[in-house]
Amino acid sequence: MNYPARYWHTLDDGRIQCDLCPRYCRLHPEQRGACFVRMREGDGMVLTTYGRSSGFCIDPIEKKPLNHFYPGTSVFSFGTAGCNLACKFCQNWDISKSRDMDSLMDAATPDEIVRTAAEWGCTSIAFTYNDPVIFAEYAIDVAKAAHQQGLKTVAVTAGYITELARGEFYEHMDAANVDLKGFTDDFYVHQCGAHLQPVLDTLSWLVHKTNVWVEITTLLIPGLNDSEEELRSLSTWVAKELGTEVPLHFSAFHPDFKLMDIPPTPPTTLSRARGIALAEGLKYVYTGNVHDTDGGSTRCSGCGKVVIKRDWYEILDYTLDDNGACLACGTRLAGRFGHFDSPFGSRRIPVAIHRQSPSHKKTAAIRPDQS
Repeated sequence: MNYPARYWHTLDDGRIQCDLCPRYCRLHPEQRGACFVRMREGDGMVLTTYGRSSGFCIDPIEKKPLNHFYPGTSVFSFGTAGCNLACKFCQNWDISKSRDMDSLMDAATPDEIVRTAAEWGCTSIAFTYNDPVIFAEYAIDVAKAAHQQGLKTVAVTAGYITELARGEFYEHMDAANVDLKGFTDDFYVHQCGAHLQPVLDTLSWLVHKTNVWVEITTLLIPGLNDSEEELRSLSTWVAKELGTEVPLHFSAFHPDFKLMDIPPTPPTTLSRARGIALAEGLKYVYTGNVHDTDGGSTRCSGCGKVVIKRDWYEILDYTLDDNGACLACGTRLAGRFGHFDSPFGSRRIPVAIHRQSPSHKKTAAIRPDQS
């Protein structure tokens, strides 16, 4: 389905410029942008993946990762294909770099996605696996339908979007986890094929100009973005420019895609990074992709008591009231909270949206998440 795309204009030389992301791809007839999914068709631009998904899954919200956005709830996750970055370490490269359109044949309208998410008891819908910025029109329509049914929306994104497009896109998002890939432009240029400043601009705008709940994730790659100097600079910038209550996640790298020669991130690196960020004044700093109860748990910013005890994505203990206030001292944590009953847990459930219904829950594939 080629869907009329927004965020473009015609240049004097007859080419069409895409204004969705800072790449500003300039296209001749039938030419695709760097993301692969936005294409010039005739005198306009189309989105080639509208209504087509690379897969659906029910996840714990902590997998996004979001530790302060309705903890313990389940989220209906889906993505499409393509990406506007070129990360050599991409852990979803089979989706983000797909050029085989046959892999996108799980078709679903916004209403179908929302109906399925609601039937499975999900609290929110996440646009993830590849960057939702490149399928903005589809994500916005799903988000509109979700809000009509009382569901929340989550964007898992690199934040590589223009000032022109970001207002409409994030207007329909309740939360975002933004991948801050590193903290030097050199890293962004050579490892991601992009630039750092547009991401910092997006983060500052999100935190100070919108009501979107924001958390940040940095994947630490040994020898590339894990130096003490870079980690301190990153942490200082977050504390100074965004505030000390924005949660920061340091996640473990494993060899993938074009970086198969780099070893996995040692747990000690994650702990060191967390210590640096805490020393810079950040109140909520987490380690990810590892079993680390201390690094995965949330402490009250008032009394220091562990108020959400986690192991990976699994919540082991929870001592906050429905408003997110510590039961020991009454301090209200930053975030979005609600009534906490039984947590969804660490499992994930793949969903074939046209072939499986909630009546099949007992036979659905349920397994511990290994990503």
